Amino acid sequence: MSNITYTQYKDALTNAMTELGKKDNTIFIGQQILWHGNPMSATIINVPKEKMIEVPVMEESQMGISLGLAMTGKFVISFYPRWDFLISATNQLINNVDKLEAISGNWRPNIIIRIGKGSTKPLDPGFQHKGNYIEGFSKMLKYSNIYDLRNSDQIENAYKEAYEKGGVNLIVEYPELYYL
Repeated sequence: MSNITYTQYKDALTNAMTELGKKDNTIFIGQQILWHGNPMSATIINVPKEKMIEVPVMEESQMGISLGLAMTGKFVISFYPRWDFLISATNQLINNVDKLEAISGNWRPNIIIRIGKGSTKPLDPGFQHKGNYIEGFSKMLKYSNIYDLRNSDQIENAYKEAYEKGGVNLIVEYPELYYL
């Protein structure tokens, strides 16, 4: 069995998650975060387990829970390993999470939504798992920021800025860049 060699891209994501994990008000939610099973799992190895909420496959509920946690004062980092999974949470994202600032009179939830653009390496997952919907979501979201992390130099600044500015931030990652 060969050893996996990670890149600066994955290391920068791990550093960003480690820093977010040190913040008193952060909480992490998603599928396969306590029990590793997707590439994003490898980036949260230094985050305390007590800051993690593992959920089953229930993307729309996950987004609703993320909003609820944010409304209690938590800064939520919510994991969607593929854009295609986020589509199931679009109702909550577009109609509630994104619009809460306008609905509430300028109160903003603090949520980072980590999104993986499905990779074709090492295996092609099929058409339903490798979409990139930045353009479409950019047109639908009015109060959210989207970061497109195409290289490792963007990562730590994007996560730092998203945390410091607050609000709703979708951060798109490319898991095929995690490995050599």
